[in-house]
This record gives sequence, C-alpha cells and structure tokens, in this order.
Amino acid sequence: MSFSDHLENDLKNLEGFEERRAANARPKAKPRMDPKQVQALAALNDKLRNGRFTADLLRTATRVGHGYRTKVRMTWLGPTLRLEAREHRLDLRAEPDGVRAHFSVDGQEQGTRRVDLDGSGEEFARNWMEAVGPAPPPAPVPELDAD
Repeated sequence: MSFSDHLENDLKNLEGFEERRAANARPKAKPRMDPKQVQALAALNDKLRNGRFTADLLRTATRVGHGYRTKVRMTWLGPTLRLEAREHRLDLRAEPDGVRAHFSVDGQEQGTRRVDLDGSGEEFARNWMEAVGPAPPPAPVPELDAD
C-alpha cells in the first residue's frame, strides 16, 4: 500500500470514529413525568420501603421459607424489592398506577398483580410461598459395600 492509501484509510477511520462518538454523545430523551406523578411515585416508594406491609411480608416469607427448608433472599435494587426462593422470584415495584408484583420462575415472567400496601403482607407472603412449595427431599445416599 502506498502512503496515500494509508492516509486515505486513516481519514476514513477517523471520520467513522467521530460520527460514532457524536451519535453516542447525544443525550437520550427521556419522557418527563408530571410533578404530581413524581410525588405520588415517591410516596409509594417510601410506603413500600418503610411500611407495615413490607415488614410483614419479609418476616412471614422468612418464617415460612424456614419451614419449607428454603432460603428466601431479599434484596433492594433501587426502588425494587426482590425476593428469591429457589427458582422463584418476586419483584415489588412502585409504578405510576400503584405497586405491582412481578412473578417469575426460572427467569420467565409468569404474571403481574397489583398490590395493596394497606393489605396483609403476611397473607401475600403465604400465598407466594405456597407457589414456591417445600424443598424436595434430599436424594438418598447410596450404601457402600465393605468388601
């Protein structure tokens, strides 16, 4: 390749790089929420994080999970409360229309349901743990022959 071919190739690469950088640098337009919606969502997030429903839900899920010999992992991911028990997952998220529960099994969403934060967290946890069910019995250990 000659010097002019190298120079032309370098210029093309530089132009492509600048175009990609400019495209990535543009701010992405997010839909803006009404200030009243923002306040309502903040109130729901606060109630989800600090309310009696959540305390009852966490306490009952842990207690029922212990009886089922199942570890229930609880994690806050930003405004989302995630509970995991074996292959089952429950995500509670505050959304503009209220708090919704998203149910998943093996990473596949099974459905959603609106949650009443003034309702019983204990009943909600028991219903979810019934879907999880007790842990399967351990596999029998084969006996070794002492020959």
